[in-house]
Amino acid sequence: MKIYHSVEEFEKVDNAVVTTGTFDGVHVGHLKIINRLREVADAINGETVLLTFLPHPRIVLFSDDDLKLICTKNEKIALLEKAGINHLIIHPFTREFSRLSSIEFVRDILVNKIGTNRLVIGYNHHFGRNREGTFEHLKKCGPVYGFQVEEISALDVDQVEVSSTKIRQALDQGQIKTARRYLMHDFSLTGIVVKGSHLGHKIGFPTANIKVADPHKIIPANGVYSVQVLARNQFYSGMLNIGVRPTLGGTEKTIEVHIIDFDKDVYGEELTLVFDDWIRAEQKFESLDALKIQIEKDKQEVLNR
Repeated sequence: MKIYHSVEEFEKVDNAVVTTGTFDGVHVGHLKIINRLREVADAINGETVLLTFLPHPRIVLFSDDDLKLICTKNEKIALLEKAGINHLIIHPFTREFSRLSSIEFVRDILVNKIGTNRLVIGYNHHFGRNREGTFEHLKKCGPVYGFQVEEISALDVDQVEVSSTKIRQALDQGQIKTARRYLMHDFSLTGIVVKGSHLGHKIGFPTANIKVADPHKIIPANGVYSVQVLARNQFYSGMLNIGVRPTLGGTEKTIEVHIIDFDKDVYGEELTLVFDDWIRAEQKFESLDALKIQIEKDKQEVLNR
């Protein structure tokens, strides 16, 4: 997959089959669009082109919007490459860009910059200034600018129309299995190990305190989780706690993972946490001894999964 950091970097290809959108999570609904994109490209001997934006448009247009995203930039790139996209354009989204009318977006970006031959878009897709552009608008533009357009219906899982918003809601409630069904891949967090309070060492469960660099990456609900930990190119079972540590009177959220059967010093190193399942909600215990007893139960539950 070739990656471009603006539409200006992109050089037109023959029979460009294009889709556009934020594609946060690259979930099953997105994959339905991408699979159709590839089918069309194969049928006309073309190449697939996906145009997405960074930052997320809502972050630019609503500066007070505390939007959390399922994927970081690098995670999205990896998922789109796995999905089989030929060309990925990550265009900077600015207020100036947001002022393009729908006609300007079609003419200047899709046609003049990318050279769109076929356009495949998701259900209820909007674009251009004030989201004025619609599928009906694109159908009228197609004959004028020489491209064909196709709309893909939403995809349902368990009778629920999948969307990035619904996946974020599932993660906000600790519903890891639901999020995985909607994503059709694992949810993960990647961060750097930083210094913590060392309480874990004192009670026999040393933890790595994780700092996630991307401030817009969604962090699942407070609680205890079963995870797989990627450390030094190897996976280990892990027990993850997200929360404020109420037994200790904590107030700031931390992300701490106990890596089972692992005793290496990983301060300053990058770890990836791949979520297996929710174990229990965070709770306040009467004492450190009571907390230790519960953590031992949590560990056994992780090992039994």
